[in-house]
Amino acid sequence: MFSARELRPLVGSAVRDPVRWTELIQLVKTAVAAVAAWVVAFDVLGLQQAFLAPWAALLVVHATVYRTFSRGVQQVSGAVLGVLLAWVVGHFLGLSPVSVSVLLVAGLFVGALRWFRDESTAVAATALIVLTTGATTRDLVLLDRLLDTAIGVAVGLVVNLAVWPPLRDYAAVRAIDAIDDAVGELLCDMAEELSGACDESAATRWVDRTRDLDDEIERAWALLRQARESSRLNPRRAAAGVRRSAVLDDVLRDNEQAVAETRSIARTLGHSIDNVVEWEPVFRTGWLRLLREAGTAILAPDSVRVAAVRADLNLLVEELSTADLSARHWPEYGALIMNLRNVVTAMSRVAEQNPVVLKRYERRRGRASRVRPPVERPLRE
Repeated sequence: MFSARELRPLVGSAVRDPVRWTELIQLVKTAVAAVAAWVVAFDVLGLQQAFLAPWAALLVVHATVYRTFSRGVQQVSGAVLGVLLAWVVGHFLGLSPVSVSVLLVAGLFVGALRWFRDESTAVAATALIVLTTGATTRDLVLLDRLLDTAIGVAVGLVVNLAVWPPLRDYAAVRAIDAIDDAVGELLCDMAEELSGACDESAATRWVDRTRDLDDEIERAWALLRQARESSRLNPRRAAAGVRRSAVLDDVLRDNEQAVAETRSIARTLGHSIDNVVEWEPVFRTGWLRLLREAGTAILAPDSVRVAAVRADLNLLVEELSTADLSARHWPEYGALIMNLRNVVTAMSRVAEQNPVVLKRYERRRGRASRVRPPVERPLRE
């Protein structure tokens, strides 16, 4: 159990979280659309058993306005076909186990068509409800069911479009923020463990963490695609900036590069540990210091410090070139220096853009691809 002192910051963080507010508003909108559809169908138009109106409204209200329209067409088609299928089966076969079986097979077959691939069970589900409620015996009742469906679709479209249409860019920004933080933490942990006793299992853990970051990058790309989709057909002024800005795409590509180079570092270190390679002090001291500094600078994020690591790596190369080093270690030294330089090159661009400050990102949405924002302290969760 949490104490009141522990709960207070958690509640405060949830209240200030724009992503959770967007999700909560969407849930409320879905419920409002369903209730409004029922009121229009039952109380205003006096349709009896107007269950398809809220049903259709629930199906239509999606996470983005674009999907509401694109998927709405499929759902309307599926609902209409379901009503018609139920009428045909009920008219000729009545209500029996045989008619239900025929209806479900036919409905699922139609749902398997490419047009309905995102709503594969909508036709069968709608038809089953209409058939089992006995609404297939009269043509007038059939027209009522079609009207119910049309009302639900119309109300759902209006509510999702007119009432704070969702813009999903915050979720993408938050996911991207977590990636560069995780890269910085991993570099710091690698430097810390390498400074003491380190075995092969450490290198395996580092590689596994980069694989986890690959999954996070895939999730971030999916959220970014949803953010782009949420800006289409969206009347909010900020939507245009989300559509035009390429800053988040660039940051994600740099994150991908940094994660790949970090994995390469981990694998090279694993081979070194496995072969019991003893690094010469001049390389060990200098490279580990820069590895730790790179992780700390990326965590800040501080583009000046990240760029300084790249410059210091060049100085390290010059120092090593004049030192009396064993030639057999140079391939390993060169690989680690190059990988770390590639990491800081990619992450310096991330730190320069610094899209993780949500309030500033919102303010600059329309200019994000043209204006390089100043370095600020990022929002921490």
